[in-house]
Amino acid sequence: MAFDQFAHAAWRKSSRSGNSGGQCVELAHAAEVVGIRDSKNQAGPVLVFGQAELTRFLDAVKAGRLHG
Repeated sequence: MAFDQFAHAAWRKSSRSGNSGGQCVELAHAAEVVGIRDSKNQAGPVLVFGQAELTRFLDAVKAGRLHG
C-alpha cells in the first residue's frame, strides 16, 4: 500500500454499491486526510485528499462539472 497511514484503516464503501462484483471505490479516514481506493485492488494505490479537497471534488462530481 502506498501510504502507511491507511494500513490499519477501516475502509468503507457505499451501501448503494450492492453486489456489483467489486466495481466499487472505498474510503477511509486517517489523521487529517481521506484515502480512496479501488475495492478490487485493496493493495493498490490510494488517492489521498484533504477533507476540504475531497468536499470540493465530490461537489464537482455531483454538479456534473467534470468532463472526461
